Amino acid sequence: MVTAGRILSLGYFDHPPASWWLSWVAAHLFGTEASWVVRLPFILLFALSQVLMWRITRRLADQRAAFWAVVAFNLSPVFGITTGTWVLPDGPLDAALLAAALCLLHALPATGRRALGWWAATGLCAGLALFSKYSAVLTIGGAFLYLVASRPHRHWLARPEPYVAAVLALAVFSPVLIWNTTHGWASFAFQGDRASGLRFRPLIPIQVWGGEALFVLPWIWLPMIILFLRGFRRGWEERLLVWLAAPPIVVFALISAWSSQRVLFHWAAPGYLMLFPLLGRAIAERVDVAWVRRTVAGSAILVLVSITVIATQNQFDWLGGRLATVMRSDPTAEGLDWTSLRNDLAARDLLPPGTVAAALNWRDAGKIGRGLGPDATMLCLNIDARQFGVADPLRAFAGQDVLVLVLGPVDKAVVEAKPWFQTVEVLPSTSVRLDGRVLRTVTVLRGRGLLPRP
Repeated sequence: MVTAGRILSLGYFDHPPASWWLSWVAAHLFGTEASWVVRLPFILLFALSQVLMWRITRRLADQRAAFWAVVAFNLSPVFGITTGTWVLPDGPLDAALLAAALCLLHALPATGRRALGWWAATGLCAGLALFSKYSAVLTIGGAFLYLVASRPHRHWLARPEPYVAAVLALAVFSPVLIWNTTHGWASFAFQGDRASGLRFRPLIPIQVWGGEALFVLPWIWLPMIILFLRGFRRGWEERLLVWLAAPPIVVFALISAWSSQRVLFHWAAPGYLMLFPLLGRAIAERVDVAWVRRTVAGSAILVLVSITVIATQNQFDWLGGRLATVMRSDPTAEGLDWTSLRNDLAARDLLPPGTVAAALNWRDAGKIGRGLGPDATMLCLNIDARQFGVADPLRAFAGQDVLVLVLGPVDKAVVEAKPWFQTVEVLPSTSVRLDGRVLRTVTVLRGRGLLPRP
């Protein structure tokens, strides 16, 4: 996202703009793309999300429950680690959804101007959620389903305030619509295609729920699901939260039953997000029970030890190549910024100002482009180029010489790169290194005369 998002835009191929803009603003504000800089907005948003989680839980219960809701929120890896620190749409999405849920909790019992104000705030926050990730529409749909199903609050459907909220949400989301209208609705088509397929696999939803349980932590996920099912019969605040949670949890699992593409386990995370207040209250009611205390303490130890092992391995490489003996490949390289490529290529005078580099798929383009830094333009030589094909379309560089970097052996790299150029020259290879250990060998080619299509 950092590499492909270096060119500011109203919209992007993969996701709406919020996360792209956040990393772009941070990098330009501090004058660097250092990891702590581009991640800082997402860390701050997670801090805000914790405050919002506290406030929501306080409406359901007491401060003790709010404390445990925030603790569980931090201990769940898909939230406390990835959403809380990674450059992903989920950071702004979760903060906006929690803000919208809190505003809606205030709006439903309110009257008069106060009600209009809270509904307007709900709409603005919902718009920011849509501006972060398209899947926010599922949580918004859950709010609508709650209004339909809730006898005490169904009257809001006949009042103007919810429709004012909808208009405001659409206004916030409008830049994404403008961008899509000028780009052939590319982003909507790409995301919509994830739900397409012709085969029916009834057991896959169970696999998806299992994967989600691992991402949330199974001993957090299972109590959540129990509380989720019970919540439909409780007070209106609890019913609202479970209605907000239901669409992401259910819809992505159902889509997986027929989709031709893999449903990623973190997509349903916004659904579980809404269940932490219920879990916090349940923990607070049972925290004096020994097994509950041991579970919380054990989760904290597990998460902290895991983070420490990964962070110190990426910094000091104390495990060396041992991970490769128990895994298909050494994952250490995935946790690094590949700056060793920039240092090596610059020392060989292969990265002069205005260098145009390329990779053969969008994943490698992201990692390699991040390592080379913002002074190099990164292309993706692939029909499926994602945002790289929009930010730097190949036709704009037709006929130019390009530095091609390929993860893989020379012979295969030449065969894959040749159709994109008039001629291809093989240069000495480079590598991704950590403390002198080679983690990935990278083939270096000089492509002469770029062809816009292979």
